[in-house]
Amino acid sequence: MNEQYLPDEVISSKIYFIRNQKVMLDSDLATLYAVETKQLKRQVRRNIERFPEDFMFELTQVEYEILRSQIGTLKRGEHAKYLPMAFTEQGIAMLSSVLNSSTAIKVNIQIIRVFTKIRQVLTDTMSMKLEIEEIKKKLSNQNQNIELVFSYLDELMDKKENAEPRKSIGFKQKSND
Repeated sequence: MNEQYLPDEVISSKIYFIRNQKVMLDSDLATLYAVETKQLKRQVRRNIERFPEDFMFELTQVEYEILRSQIGTLKRGEHAKYLPMAFTEQGIAMLSSVLNSSTAIKVNIQIIRVFTKIRQVLTDTMSMKLEIEEIKKKLSNQNQNIELVFSYLDELMDKKENAEPRKSIGFKQKSND
């Protein structure tokens, strides 16, 4: 049974593109898992060997400021004590092993499914773009071929108009007048 806690749109709206990767922030994940952000971070730090750089990274101050301005989550003057952690798809999968609650595991499965759907949509989009480019090339070649055929037809028409009348050849029957 494919049990869903949250609409896919809620999850996908919390996926950001940072450092050329699709990631989710610790605070968003904590909300989805129904735990406090500090609890999530504590569990990650206790199990840091499970989270290499390609699974999880801490945002820089510049990245954090850019992200804040894009999503407008914090009011002016409010600051987080620590910079947010960003989790890749693999890091999110690893989170289910350190947050051992049934809610976290079920939401985690749903998040992984959303990442898979996004990847499939991107693959389908790229495939469609390649097919469109191939069609454009074929159409371009067809246009060139059609132009070539018409130029040959024009040449033949010019030759026919400028040619001297040809003598008839073949058997001629004499008439008995």
